[in-house]
Amino acid sequence: MPEIKISIANPEDARGIAEVFYKTWLVTYPNEKVGITVDDIEDRFKNSFTEESLAKRADRIAHPKDNEVFFLAKDSDRVVGVCNIVKHPDKNQLQAMYVLPEYQGKGIGNLLWERAKKDLDLDKDTIVQVATYNTNAINFYRKLGFVETGKQFQNEHFRMKSGVIIPETEMVIKAKNN
Repeated sequence: MPEIKISIANPEDARGIAEVFYKTWLVTYPNEKVGITVDDIEDRFKNSFTEESLAKRADRIAHPKDNEVFFLAKDSDRVVGVCNIVKHPDKNQLQAMYVLPEYQGKGIGNLLWERAKKDLDLDKDTIVQVATYNTNAINFYRKLGFVETGKQFQNEHFRMKSGVIIPETEMVIKAKNN
């Protein structure tokens, strides 16, 4: 296993973070049955590496919201995983967790989760929303202790160029005090 370091994201990591999102989406979300194509993903990320887009991402990292923490996994100087959590008044949300395909299955997701838990209020439920057909992620979250709530939905934010919206399901880890 490579020597992975987990740290808070810095503005200079913007390009590496964009690469992790792009590469993981490209192998995770195209799905013939659902109707999401590689072209949909390519279109979604077509501007991710422009100077303007990278500057916006760097600014968001430099000035995070009070209730949000964004951190990453690095192999030397290469960003290989990202994790974003949001602390809402009534719950925690694992907003995003992605690991480069060639680094998956090496424990990096577990390292990111262990780091995330340090910033979460474990007296509140923690939710994650995951594509209904992303069985690798669903199984990973189950191993962490998440269970399906039965809630399924479609978020307009995830509408593809083709018009298809990534179908999602919610999973939860109940609060410690429940």
